[in-house]
Amino acid sequence: MDIKLTRKKYILPKKYWPLAGVAAFVAAALAWMATSDFSSTLRVDRRGLSIGEVKNAQFDDYVSVDGNVVPIQVVQISPEEGGVVVEKVLEEGAHVSKGDVILRLNNSNLDLQILNAESELAEKQNMLRSTQLSIEQDNLNNRNEALQLEMEVKTKRRAFDHQAALHEEELNSREEYLRAKEDYELAVSRNKLIRQRLDKTRELNRSQMAQMAADLASMRKNVELVRERKAKLDVRSTIDGEIGVLDVELGQSISPGQKVGVVNDLSDYKVEAQVDEHYVDRVHTGLSATFEQNGRKYNLTVRKVYPEVRNGRFKIDFNFSGPRPKNIRTGQTYYADLQLGESKKAIIIPKGTFYSVTGGTWIFVLDSEGRKAYRRKIRIGRQNPEYYEVTEGLEPGERVIVSGYEAYKDSETLVLE
Repeated sequence: MDIKLTRKKYILPKKYWPLAGVAAFVAAALAWMATSDFSSTLRVDRRGLSIGEVKNAQFDDYVSVDGNVVPIQVVQISPEEGGVVVEKVLEEGAHVSKGDVILRLNNSNLDLQILNAESELAEKQNMLRSTQLSIEQDNLNNRNEALQLEMEVKTKRRAFDHQAALHEEELNSREEYLRAKEDYELAVSRNKLIRQRLDKTRELNRSQMAQMAADLASMRKNVELVRERKAKLDVRSTIDGEIGVLDVELGQSISPGQKVGVVNDLSDYKVEAQVDEHYVDRVHTGLSATFEQNGRKYNLTVRKVYPEVRNGRFKIDFNFSGPRPKNIRTGQTYYADLQLGESKKAIIIPKGTFYSVTGGTWIFVLDSEGRKAYRRKIRIGRQNPEYYEVTEGLEPGERVIVSGYEAYKDSETLVLE
């Protein structure tokens, strides 16, 4: 008996199956690509990475600086009077004492001023002497006139007394008596007026002599000042030390106050250093620092902090707070550790170039298997030449990538191969 076979029916005819398979594959691929973020995942070579471990360890709060030895004081060489250089008494590197002549200048205009001042002084002195002689002569004449008037008063008084006695005895006329009385009174009045005139004349002479004496003293002082200016043509050292720079040539014209060199005070030294502006709010006077030289440790103290920041760095000065190295010389370089705060336990990671990209706000953290690294937000506090202090985002025992992030700074996940 024959069995009748029924033909199966399909939604899609068999002849379209190959096309349907291709379409399904394309759709699956598109779906996978749509759900995968290729821009946030990147495969990197493990060998090119620097990986550091997160630790809970002692954090030493310091910064290393390169310090240069300089004299404790540098004094500028500047002439108070301008002139032409006629002699270099000392050269660079010479040791000088305070007051030693370094340069000699010449100023013909100043020589002329001295001659004019001296000439005016001599003329004023001659005038004063002539005035003194004239006043003395007037005084003699006035004294002679006063004596004559006194004699006249006495004579008139005697005549008046005589006429008065005769008048009482009626031996003379009234007219003779009155004439003698009037002559006497006139002589007294004249004598009084002459004495007032003489007093005024003496006051005027004294005032005139005092004024002339003051003028003469002023002129003498002026001559002395001009001569002192002449003496200042010898440019002298103001301290004991060593001539560091002397930038002048014979015949060169120099203006007053112009810098021509420096004298280094070698009685002591200080250390100048440049510090990254990152620490500008933490560095202040009084902080301590140390450095090693020939196996021995030396101590420094911050003496001055300069406020200006240039090219991302600011300047500080150190004083020695103990012994100095025996072979210390100007220009030597010491590598000092400047202590910014107390050492204490903290979560730390090794320093690396990743910081230049992230600014310490995020980092790549490896998973437990070390095959992938994920981007994570962190917060970095203090730093020293070896470690960063992490205040938020990491736990001890984790591992992080500390090398540069330039090639994958926009990625979220790294696959380590």
